[in-house]
Amino acid sequence: MLATIESATVIGVDACRVHVEIDVSSGFPTFQLVGLPDASIRESRDRVRAAMRNSGYPFPVSRITINLAPGDVRKAGPAFDLPIAVGMLAATGVVKRTDFTGLVHVGELSLDGSIQPARGVLPIAAEARRNHARALLLPLDNLAEASVVSGLRLLPVRSLTEAVERLNQSDDEWPAYAREQPGELRRGLAGAASGREGGPEVPDLSELHGQAFARRALEVAAAGGHNLLMIGPPGAGKTMLARRLAGILPPLSFEESIEATTIHSVSGQLRPGIGLLTERPFRAPHHTISDVALVGGGSTPRPGEVSLAHHGVLFLDEMPEFDRRVLEALRQPIEEGRITVSRALRSVVFPARFVLVAAMNPCPCGYHGDRKRECRCSPPQIARYHNRLSGPLRDRLDLIVE
Repeated sequence: MLATIESATVIGVDACRVHVEIDVSSGFPTFQLVGLPDASIRESRDRVRAAMRNSGYPFPVSRITINLAPGDVRKAGPAFDLPIAVGMLAATGVVKRTDFTGLVHVGELSLDGSIQPARGVLPIAAEARRNHARALLLPLDNLAEASVVSGLRLLPVRSLTEAVERLNQSDDEWPAYAREQPGELRRGLAGAASGREGGPEVPDLSELHGQAFARRALEVAAAGGHNLLMIGPPGAGKTMLARRLAGILPPLSFEESIEATTIHSVSGQLRPGIGLLTERPFRAPHHTISDVALVGGGSTPRPGEVSLAHHGVLFLDEMPEFDRRVLEALRQPIEEGRITVSRALRSVVFPARFVLVAAMNPCPCGYHGDRKRECRCSPPQIARYHNRLSGPLRDRLDLIVE
């Protein structure tokens, strides 16, 4: 028996359609998975077997061949567990439905048959809508995220048993779930921006007393989207100031919120139950971060910190302590608002339009020019410390405040 189930994988921040073809035939029992799967997909054999048996469905003792088409696109992530299990149940007759055209499946299976949330459901839902899919079968925890995409029927399920029940129903029997329309989502964003109800507490600039010159620099940076470097001794309030910049930036528009939410969804950093991000991102990576973690990449390219800060703030505390190669990697995203990651098979473009806020001490000991504590650094040491920031990188810092 042969069954073909529609699914999708995420490449960069976009989704690509994948046809999961399952063939269950007589012969020596084997489980063959082809189509450039990564290790997490190859491990689905054990997850699917345990989930089916613990849900009360027999696992076929047959020759099983699974193909993920197109075969020249590398697939990653455990979200193919559900389409593989559904295809096997359809091939063995447990799922009575024969026409899966336009029905997209995505979800990770636990050993007890429950369905875990998946990464990148928002771009997958958008891709399904562009391809005029009938419905999207997805984990319940991803319902709020997928509800952003209008014109697509959503079938949230908690377990493999519930997924089989939905698929054995006709399209008219599928339950309807209340969803917010784009206008309501926009009003929700505006309400979150004005009252910040229900969202995380954002540090407010009004809580800060003094530092009038630095406050003015923050206001100029927020008004014009300028990059800012603050130089001062330890305890001067550089980090406290930087954390309050996101609170005075203009509220996210609907389109900006969609873009930021998509990146966080692909990275797996969108909390369950969150539909759209209502606050501008604030990212503060540690100075030991690698260049790949900062700008994105890897064998399967994933967004880095600069993309997670898209439409928000990227804060680099103790900027000279970052590796020189890491800092130089910031040149392209600061200049162009995006980062291009090239690999042997393909190139991926991640959006990265952010406000860069950096902080550093005036010297290695931190007290050069301080009236209360004496600086122990020699002029050559101070010069070497400042030279850790190259000239081209300093040119991209619009405001420098001491």
